[in-house]
Amino acid sequence: MGRVYNFSAGPAVLPEAVLQEAQAEMMDYRGCGMSVMEMSHRSSMFDDIIHETEADLRKLMNIPDNYRVLFLQGGASLQFAMIPMNLMKNRVADYIVTGQWAKKAWQEAQKYGKANKIASSEDKTFSYIPDCSDLPVSPDADYVYICENNTIYGTKYKKLPDTKGKLLVSDVSSCFLSEPVNVSDYGIIYGGVQKNVGPAGMVIAIVRDDLITDDVLPFTPTMMKYKTHADNGSMYNTPNCWCIYICGKVFKWIESMGGLAGMKAHNEKKAAILYDYLDQSRMFHGTVVKEDRSLMNVPFVTGDKELDAKFVKAAEKAGFLNLKGHRTVGGMRASIYNAMPVEGVQKLVEFMKKFEEENL
Repeated sequence: MGRVYNFSAGPAVLPEAVLQEAQAEMMDYRGCGMSVMEMSHRSSMFDDIIHETEADLRKLMNIPDNYRVLFLQGGASLQFAMIPMNLMKNRVADYIVTGQWAKKAWQEAQKYGKANKIASSEDKTFSYIPDCSDLPVSPDADYVYICENNTIYGTKYKKLPDTKGKLLVSDVSSCFLSEPVNVSDYGIIYGGVQKNVGPAGMVIAIVRDDLITDDVLPFTPTMMKYKTHADNGSMYNTPNCWCIYICGKVFKWIESMGGLAGMKAHNEKKAAILYDYLDQSRMFHGTVVKEDRSLMNVPFVTGDKELDAKFVKAAEKAGFLNLKGHRTVGGMRASIYNAMPVEGVQKLVEFMKKFEEENL
């Protein structure tokens, strides 16, 4: 079996050029006689890798000098605790709950202080982004938290909420590097890399300097302090060396695709192909309100669970993998991250049309 079209929500498809480069360097990285997976993280060779990776990310995202880039382990889920531990000085924070991951972050924060749910879209199965133009932001809130792209439900903030001067913290795991962002809009912007940027096992947190202090909740473990990692260049302990190395290659690939502006155009083109079909199909339909649709994750249903299951099975047989929707919502979901080629979406739509004709 050759390469399939992998629509997994994460771990997800990676650029073939990156995989081929890693394959070529697997046994011997640049003449050093060993793999990156084997080398010491304290070696000058790995030091070059991590510094170049950070420099390339700073260039891609135009990260201001007063922000630190941290390569951390524990995934986005560990950030659900790390953020309140480091930021909840007043023991108050506001959360906008637009999906399962924002909800989990809000629930975790309740262990450390008063976590207010100031807006939610749970009333309609998270199928939209609530109006965030005039939120009841708490006067003493340390920050306002959002999950910017909701992987399971396929929604995306098209405009950041008005936090009324409060610090904005955003989980961008499933839209990381899919389009240009203004890093200065955030206090912390972070993402697990296994969806859109690299292999599983790491989160990249971009944290404003003034938020990196020793003034954290008293019981905060050493490993959970941003300052620990910032002071040690993300190498307080052994980092995820392989993941950093692959992310670095992905950053160079994105640059070759025209940077984040080029990536956005690429992603809009793919999403349009699939959404345009869903909007005119008699069998399949999307589940998200049009104005809040994600470019990355596209959930859709037939309205018949048995037909959904038949489609997923037939699609897999045809080489379109991981289209089954998340267990909490059912149906189907196509994750069309940066590395998914336009051709993959075109072929999926062709297959859907054929399935529709044969099963209506």
